[in-house]
Amino acid sequence: MTSPDHTASTQRPRTSALTPSAWAVVRLLGAAAIIAAVLGQLSVTLGNALSDPTPHGSHLPTVAANFLSFFTIESNILGALALVIAAIWALSAGRRADVEPRWLGVLIASTATYMIVTGVVYNVLLRGIELPQGQTVAWANEILHVVGPLILLAEVLFAPQRRRLGWGTLGVIVAFPIVWCAYTLIRANFIIAPATGLPYWYPYPFLNPHNFDAGYGVVALYIIGIAAAIIAIGAGVVWVSRKRGH
Repeated sequence: MTSPDHTASTQRPRTSALTPSAWAVVRLLGAAAIIAAVLGQLSVTLGNALSDPTPHGSHLPTVAANFLSFFTIESNILGALALVIAAIWALSAGRRADVEPRWLGVLIASTATYMIVTGVVYNVLLRGIELPQGQTVAWANEILHVVGPLILLAEVLFAPQRRRLGWGTLGVIVAFPIVWCAYTLIRANFIIAPATGLPYWYPYPFLNPHNFDAGYGVVALYIIGIAAAIIAIGAGVVWVSRKRGH
């Protein structure tokens, strides 16, 4: 027979106030809010394009592609997808597991980093600036830039069954932002801006070299600063997993 002391010493510590099933519900509610916000903003953006009298402003393929090219939108879509996948796992295979699989831990760490960066960059650099997505939907904007990032932050800090991740996870985390940045800067000069008709389109003003006397020099400084933030936040997310995880 196992002694009480031995049982206590081998029992895994509880790292969340909620059970995995209860946290799965939180994940699904968070994902639903994010998806609703993305669709709410998309419907207004496309609606404005349909009523635009200019050929460039009413070109729906370009307007839709531009909408999906915002880092905010992409990170929110990835975040919602990660939450749904994590919830499905928790309600199925996760019922018999003590800790999430490594691939799920890396997925959560990556998407949480992108969402936290989205919240920080928007609220520090972009709040109050009208972005080139058509009319901004206020409630959707707050979910995409405040509520969504907080949900993914809570996922990192409080979700049960967290896995301890290796520092090599940082390499996976930074891969998507690098690809997005290259895609954005290359694509920009091949797109006619729907709102203005200018022969270029950038999703964020700090990436537009036409906004600065020093052109790409200033853009490079912004990119370096945001890259440092991504690495720092990603490292923080991995560090938390190493403290909380099994």
